Amino acid sequence: MTEGSTSGRVSRRKFLAATGTVGAAGLAGCTQSGSGGGGGGDGLSGTIDIAGSSTVFPLATAMAERFQEEHSGVNINIQSTGSGGGFANHFCPGRTDFNNASRPIQPEEEQACSENNITPVELTVATDALTVIVNNDADWVDCITVEELRQIWSAEEPPSTWSEVNSDWPDRELELYGPTDASGTYDYFIEAILGEEGPGHRQDYSATEQDRTIIQGVEGSANAMGYLGFAYYSQNQDRVKALGVDDGSGCTEPSLETARAGEYTPLARPLFTYAKQESLAEDHVAEFARYWIENATSQEIVANEVGYVPLSDADQQEAMDALESAIENAQG
Repeated sequence: MTEGSTSGRVSRRKFLAATGTVGAAGLAGCTQSGSGGGGGGDGLSGTIDIAGSSTVFPLATAMAERFQEEHSGVNINIQSTGSGGGFANHFCPGRTDFNNASRPIQPEEEQACSENNITPVELTVATDALTVIVNNDADWVDCITVEELRQIWSAEEPPSTWSEVNSDWPDRELELYGPTDASGTYDYFIEAILGEEGPGHRQDYSATEQDRTIIQGVEGSANAMGYLGFAYYSQNQDRVKALGVDDGSGCTEPSLETARAGEYTPLARPLFTYAKQESLAEDHVAEFARYWIENATSQEIVANEVGYVPLSDADQQEAMDALESAIENAQG
């Protein structure tokens, strides 16, 4: 059940800070109408189903809460399944109206959608600073190079101790936590750090689609390292430590400012939601998509509440142009 304007947002933020993402969120449980059902004083009603990225999940939740405060007849269900899991199991089979993603849709996913007569519409919604975290007691490391990250996470001769990577680090066993291979964060980490033509991502680590598990794992062991979206780190800064990343031009801390300035390389990345063009024929779906993009420049929502970099005016206009074209195609 969606709470009131202020208390709902505060409690949601505390919830995410304590637990990270959950598997699913039903944000307007009072309304169970299907598309075009009754309810709501403004004429908009129906159900919107969203799956995909755990990274985009808190941003989608924040937008959905606000939209439902204005449109009480609309019921929005959000699942955190990972970008790839959302495309494969929900969006391309036609079970959801949107798929959140922390990396672009892949050609094989586009093909799967096409075979089911699903037309994905790519909408950029924010910028993330993918964050590498360690335990607060890991006083031997504050900054890590891209090469050190590559060595730690590569499937080729993966190190088992910190000292195998850097002789200045202790001879302690590496304990690693990260997203599963269904996650866009996993895919982006391979692209940015390991290289798509490289040996791949090591598999002897604790893999999860629950960001809270990554936070808990790293918090619980002085030998641990993990990676996840910046929003989850920003809401748990007292529990774990973020590492600066050196791409060869000096160490840069992950932050909204360094991501916005293009300084946090190579781990700053765009975040997306993909709308199903066919669903945009329904007014309540089209209006929610417009609402999200209209508010994608909001410092209050995107940065202050969730922890990502809002869109620039130019990027917002590009997304809105793509959306309006898709709505026109869907509605005729």
